[in-house]
Amino acid sequence: MLLRFPFTGRWVAHNSPADRVPSHGTEAFGSAHAIDFVAVDEHGRSAPPSLRSMFATETPQGFVGFGAPILAPIDGTVVAVHDGEPDHEARRSPFTLIPYALTQPQRVRAGVAGIAGNHVVIAASPRGPFVLLAHLRRGSVRVRPGDEVVAGAQVGECGNSGNSTEPHVHVQASDSTDWASARAVPIAFTPAPDGAPAGWLPRNGVPFDV
Repeated sequence: MLLRFPFTGRWVAHNSPADRVPSHGTEAFGSAHAIDFVAVDEHGRSAPPSLRSMFATETPQGFVGFGAPILAPIDGTVVAVHDGEPDHEARRSPFTLIPYALTQPQRVRAGVAGIAGNHVVIAASPRGPFVLLAHLRRGSVRVRPGDEVVAGAQVGECGNSGNSTEPHVHVQASDSTDWASARAVPIAFTPAPDGAPAGWLPRNGVPFDV
């Protein structure tokens, strides 16, 4: 499935299906071909380094991506919306990531809200595919189920809700919104950088501009 990038500026991919499938280590929730994008500065950093970032949690407001506009990647109909989940403290330090990992089963038991946090789902047609934009900023969602959107229209802002250790946007496509049985649909993006194929999938860790 060909998508437009749901943002502008400089970003970097994490958990890209260009590097492995399933990209997030699981096929649960239709996420086998999902990809995460983190906004970065001109030095490729999601936030400036600090003593606190080495040992403690950080406020999400200090990250480049927090509050960045998130755009519809396709024309379609909004079929699901969730807002109201808190934006967590960010975690770059191993001292904070390890205890966070131990709470992963708790988020999985909470279902899609616990994993995706604040999110929007857009259907390309009544039968799909269905594109999920996850981890949006609390209170930023601008659309409601039934709204028709065009690619490039703002639907929310980048946040740190759900299963997220720093502000980013998670993008995936699936054949269903029944998350217990949904199967992933492979995705690629346009526009591509010069010299790349029209349907491009960035690899992990390489910043690119949109």
